Amino acid sequence: MKNAQDQVVYVGKAKDLKQRLNNYRLANPDRMPRRHLRMVREVARIEFQFCASEAAALKHESKLLRALRPKFNRAGVWPGKARFIVWRIIETRLEFGVVEVPEPGWHRYGPLNSSAVRLHQACGRLLWLALNLQSSATSMPVGWGLGRSPDRIMVDAGGELSQLLNVLKQFFWEDSEVFLLWLGRRLGQRTHAFERTLIAADWESIQDFASRRRQHTGKIDQLALL
Repeated sequence: MKNAQDQVVYVGKAKDLKQRLNNYRLANPDRMPRRHLRMVREVARIEFQFCASEAAALKHESKLLRALRPKFNRAGVWPGKARFIVWRIIETRLEFGVVEVPEPGWHRYGPLNSSAVRLHQACGRLLWLALNLQSSATSMPVGWGLGRSPDRIMVDAGGELSQLLNVLKQFFWEDSEVFLLWLGRRLGQRTHAFERTLIAADWESIQDFASRRRQHTGKIDQLALL
């Protein structure tokens, strides 16, 4: 995305470009993060390039982010420290975090690069929405929707504890589709346009991770969208 002075202000990747752009065009301005509003107002032209594969697209995106450092990109612009995704159960709650050094007693996955923070935030928001179906997205803890969730978050899992642990294990270590199908069935109950916009952005992040992990392990399969 470029401004009127032909400066690149944002670099992004999408499997479905039309859907990705509609997320910005159709979002409620009263609910959209101010950073996104400023970006939309500043964009004068959008250029796109096709890549041969998901891996090629991720590599190209990373290269552009490091070289251009667009003003509206946060993740991937600077080299980051290696981090782990960690989780554990405390009574009826899931504690889900991103740390540099995992502590004993936690399930963990990693190390990952700077993408760990984005993955942690995306998973955290989606899990909250999936496990709090009686609450609207506006009830989400302050800052989560704006990318300001803490490094460790707590989500009440209620009677879903054993299944939640199983699908998280599947997502990070075995068959990611199990987690995506479980999450998709629950999130499919949320039909409000604002919530669907939030879900779509985070859904793409976790799909990207699942795709990279499958390529790393040599698995080739097709993920089902919501």
